[in-house]
Amino acid sequence: MALIINDDCTACDACKPVCPNEAISEGSPIYVIDPARCTECVGAHDDPQCIDVCPADCIIPDPNHVESREELQAKYEMLHG
Repeated sequence: MALIINDDCTACDACKPVCPNEAISEGSPIYVIDPARCTECVGAHDDPQCIDVCPADCIIPDPNHVESREELQAKYEMLHG
């Protein structure tokens, strides 16, 4: 499943540079994650890097974009083909 950034975001910019899929962008007023590009770092890392670096703990699973590990891997391969 893709991840989302909730309203606790402080727009610190820690998450954007660590995303291997360039799925995170500046929103107004908080950052946003593109569910079409988010693979929870499957294919690139063992854990979602944005969650690891987020000081506000504001990145959570997006219940509107549920995907299996296999689907996330396929999405990663399509993005980086």
